[in-house]
Amino acid sequence: MAKGGFPGGFNINNMIKQAQQMQEEIKKMQEELMQKTVEGTSGGGMVKAVANGRKELVSITINPEVVDKEDVETLEDLVLAAVNQALRNAEEMIASEMAKITGGFNIPGLF
Repeated sequence: MAKGGFPGGFNINNMIKQAQQMQEEIKKMQEELMQKTVEGTSGGGMVKAVANGRKELVSITINPEVVDKEDVETLEDLVLAAVNQALRNAEEMIASEMAKITGGFNIPGLF
């Protein structure tokens, strides 16, 4: 039996090398995701929220037409909807990028 080998052809050294390579790829992907953004909109585009790949809100744009001091509640709802959509889109972007590295295998705790 080869050094680091197990019955059935399993080689712990190869597994460790693959894990280290995947870790490097994930680190590179995380750095790239910091530069990528996604957006969420509500009110037909009247409110736009932009988030990055770290699930951080980068910006919010509110069209002045939806600002009504008599109806702040509607504006609050629009902002929440846009932010939540942007964060969901960020999650989807992260999951898509992770699937490229892990082959679709879900590894809990990475994000």
